[in-house]
Amino acid sequence: MAIREVFMPALSSTMTEGKIVSWQKSPGDKVEKGEIVVVVESDKADMDVETFYGGFIATIIVQAGESAPVGSAIALVAETEAEIETAKQQAQGKSPSAATTASVPATPPAAIATPATTVAQAATTLRSDRAVVSPRARKLAKEYGVQVETLNGTGPNGRITAEDVSTAAGKATVATIHSTPATPIAAVAPVAQSLPVNVPSAQVVPFNTLQSAVNRNMIASLSVPTFRVGYTIETNNLDKLYKQVKSKGVTMTALLAKAVAMTLAKHPTVNASYSDAGVSHPGTINIAVAVAMPDGGLITPVLQGADKLDLYSLSRMWKDLVDRARIKQLQPQEYSSGTFTISNLGMLGVDRFDAILPPGTGAILAVGASHPQVVASEDGTFAIRRQMQVNMTADHRIIYGADAANFLKDLALLIQTNAQSLTL
Repeated sequence: MAIREVFMPALSSTMTEGKIVSWQKSPGDKVEKGEIVVVVESDKADMDVETFYGGFIATIIVQAGESAPVGSAIALVAETEAEIETAKQQAQGKSPSAATTASVPATPPAAIATPATTVAQAATTLRSDRAVVSPRARKLAKEYGVQVETLNGTGPNGRITAEDVSTAAGKATVATIHSTPATPIAAVAPVAQSLPVNVPSAQVVPFNTLQSAVNRNMIASLSVPTFRVGYTIETNNLDKLYKQVKSKGVTMTALLAKAVAMTLAKHPTVNASYSDAGVSHPGTINIAVAVAMPDGGLITPVLQGADKLDLYSLSRMWKDLVDRARIKQLQPQEYSSGTFTISNLGMLGVDRFDAILPPGTGAILAVGASHPQVVASEDGTFAIRRQMQVNMTADHRIIYGADAANFLKDLALLIQTNAQSLTL
C-alpha cells in the first residue's frame, strides 16, 4: 500500500515551472500504468504526461490553469481506494499514519519527472498500442462528441490532431484555422493586428509561460560578453533564385538557412559555443530561426543538420516545424538544439537591427530588408543593386572579430556570386 506524489515534470533542460493545461483524470478515477493523466505546458510546448504507476487519483493539488515549480507535487495517487481519504488529509497538511508516511517513496514517482537526458523520449507519448491525442484535439473531441479511438491520426508519429477531429465532425473551419502556418518573427505586427486584444487601462497582464521563458533567457544573455559586426550583402542573385524555386515550396527562410549552414561548415568556430571546459563544438549544424507566437513570446524551431539537407527537404522540414510550433506541439529538441540562430525582421522593412544572443550558442544573425540601392563600381559607373544589411552578435569568449568578419565575407560571397549552389 502506498500514496505517491505526482510531481511537476522537467520537460526541457530550461524549464523551471510548468502550467497545468488540463487534467485528463478526476479525483477518484482509476489509472493504469502508462496512461495519460495530465497535460502540462512547458516553456514552449504542451506535453501529454503519463503515469508510471497504477492506482487511483486521490486528490489534485494544482488545478488546471495554475502553475507550479518543477519537482513540486501536483497530485496524489493512492494505490487502493481505501487510501484515498488518507491522501486527501495528507494534501490538506494533516499527518498521515506512520505506515502511510513510510510508504511514500523519496524519488519522483507517479506521473513523472523525467531527467533532461531522456526528455525527448518522455516528453511526448508516442505509443503504438493506443491513440496519441493532442490536448486541443482531446478538447474538441469532447465538444463535438467524436470518439478519438476511431480516428487515424495525421500528425507526427500518428498523433491525432485538432484537424483530424474537426474533419471527422464536419467542422472544416476549425481545421482551416489551425492549419495556418506560424508567422516568422519578422511578421509579428500583422499577426497582432489580426488578433486585437482589448486590454483595459491600468491593468497588468501576467506573462504567459512562453513569455516567461523568453524573459529568463534574455536575462541570462546579459552575462555574456558580446560584440557585433555588420555587413552589406548584394541579393540580386538570391532574389532571382527565390523567384525560380518559390513555386516549388521553397521559402526565403530556407534559402537563408541553407546559405548560413553551408558557410558555417567552413567556419566551425562560429558554430561553436562556450563551456567552462573550453570551446564546445557540437558536431552538427543546427539552424534555429526565430518565430513569433500569436499569443506572445517567440520560439526558435531548429533545422537540424541543415548543411546536409537539400533545399527542398529543408523547406518541407521548415513548414512542418512552423505548423506544429503554432499549435505548441514541438518536441524539446526541436526548439532547443540550435547551434546558430537567424532572426529576420526584413519582411517588415527593417533596414538593420541587433539581435540578442540566445544562451548556449555562439552567434546570432540579424537579417534586414533587401532594398534597391545605387552602387558605384570601381570604374566610376553606377548601377542599381539590391542589398541587405546583416548584423551578427557573437560571444567574444570564443569568437573574435576576425572570425565574425571572415564568416560574413564568405556568406556574402556565396549569396552574391554562387547562389545557385544552394539548390545542389
